[in-house]
Amino acid sequence: MTVKLVVLYATPADPAAFDEHYLSVHAPLVRAMPGLRHFESGRFVAAADGGDLSYHRVAELTFADQAALAAASASPQGQATVADYQQIAPEGSRMFVSATDD
Repeated sequence: MTVKLVVLYATPADPAAFDEHYLSVHAPLVRAMPGLRHFESGRFVAAADGGDLSYHRVAELTFADQAALAAASASPQGQATVADYQQIAPEGSRMFVSATDD
C-alpha cells in the first residue's frame, strides 16, 4: 500500500523569503530522503470553492509503504528534513499521512 506524507504550510509572514528557503534548502533535503518515490510541491494560487486561502504551500512525499516512510523519517536525511521543517513551518502548518486503497 503506497503512502503519502502530505504537508500543508500555513501562510508565512514573508512568503517570498519562505519560498526562497523552501526551494533552495528544504526541497533538496526532502529529495535526499531514502526510499522517496515521488516528491511534488506547489503554492496555492486560488481556492476553488471561493473561500480563503488557508494555506500557502502543499507538499506530497510518496513512499512504498508506512515502513518506508518511517525509515526515511528516521534516517539522517529525514532528521535533517524534520529539523528544517520545525524551523520554517509557520504556526498552523499540518502534516497528514494518506494511504492508497489498492
